[in-house]
Amino acid sequence: MTFAPFTIHKLIASGENETIEFKSGFNTEVIISLNAFANTHGGIILIGVNDQGVIKGVEIGSETLKSWINEIKQKTYPSIIPDVLETEIEGKHIIGLYIQEFPIKPVAFQGRYFKRVKNSNHQLTVDEISMLHLQSFNSSWDYYTNTLHTHSDISIQKVQKVIERLQSRGLTIDTNPSTFLKKKELVRLDKLTNACFLLFTENDTVMTTIEMGRFKSSTNIVDNARLQTDVVNEVEMVMNFIKKHINQAIIFDGNIENTIQWQYPMDAIREIILNMIIHRDYSMAFDSVIKIFDEKIEFFNPGKLPNGLTIDKLISNDYISTPKNKLIANLFKEMGWIEKYGSGVQRILESFKTAQLPTPHFEEIAGGFRVTVYGKSVVDNVTDNVTDSVVDSVVDNVVDSVVDNELKVLNLLKDNQKLSAKDLAKITDLSPRTIQRHIQSLRTKKLIKRIGSDKGGYWEILST
Repeated sequence: MTFAPFTIHKLIASGENETIEFKSGFNTEVIISLNAFANTHGGIILIGVNDQGVIKGVEIGSETLKSWINEIKQKTYPSIIPDVLETEIEGKHIIGLYIQEFPIKPVAFQGRYFKRVKNSNHQLTVDEISMLHLQSFNSSWDYYTNTLHTHSDISIQKVQKVIERLQSRGLTIDTNPSTFLKKKELVRLDKLTNACFLLFTENDTVMTTIEMGRFKSSTNIVDNARLQTDVVNEVEMVMNFIKKHINQAIIFDGNIENTIQWQYPMDAIREIILNMIIHRDYSMAFDSVIKIFDEKIEFFNPGKLPNGLTIDKLISNDYISTPKNKLIANLFKEMGWIEKYGSGVQRILESFKTAQLPTPHFEEIAGGFRVTVYGKSVVDNVTDNVTDSVVDSVVDNVVDSVVDNELKVLNLLKDNQKLSAKDLAKITDLSPRTIQRHIQSLRTKKLIKRIGSDKGGYWEILST
């Protein structure tokens, strides 16, 4: 095959990138680059062009090209055969070796596997090799049968609850748990899939471990929890832990029911949690980790982005979503927890923009993926005592607002109007001095009023 000289000049002008590489001559690096192209998006190697894009030409004999192709075939598995493109510019031979993305991946070069990242080749890790193989068969890790667990290891009650949820959404679902699991391919050949075990495990399992902590500094942990249950229940359990440790304001706007404003947009936080569970690499030994600080939350998840997906493409929505765990993603979608694949990041960004909060930060780190979100400075500007302070002017039409521990005091008094400051301090683990400050603040706001003496009286709730 041949291609026109002007095409060569156009390719050279583009420079080396994800799909173009220059080589002065044929060598092992040429085959490695072809291997990387085959495992990524395909590409072309121009032989006879140096690294600076200067045309040097290459000597070609009658058997040269045949010899190159045979060597490429012998050193790759499955064998790849590039298209050969030839041209001559000012008496200099230029050879182009073009390879399409291979349909069944990964392709190996003498037992090693490579991928193309920008203008260089990178050797694939074991996890990347496994994921690339699953993706090429349009499958995922959670689809495979679990050889370590049996039907006795899952909870039929948990299965039934999911069935009831799907029915409540108007879906036609087989109510027999056994039939349901088979139709959803959660059980195949009478064996649990990895997804089935993760979704409905009867007992705690280290496979689903999520470590959560509330930090006052990088080394000072004031509360922590560890989840090791099924991934369905983990969603709400993580949400509850986060709500327990972030700021909230009650907005008294004259309506019967008051409005709670959280420090972060909770729809976006929930989306991040769902993405963690759906895209987690459960084959890795690492745990998911959530760290809550005064001014930010960090979400770390084992497993990097799929091959070829970058942070820039993720943020710009320039990609097609490929969930690491398709069966879990499918069930969550039917349950109404996710809308469609690939839209979650955009909803997260839009929610933080609407809330006038800093843009979340996405990064690959330590064999995994981390998302960091930041709270509004107006909520966090009282340093370490923020949860004991009143937040003024949170939104327009705010009549008053009460934050975190002060809200706890108010709710406790609504439940038992005879509680003393000493009782409240014992229940909340706050100091008596802090309790007195909250009580005085609530009285100043005319939310509570003392009726009778300190010993025999009670608290009247003036506004709820």
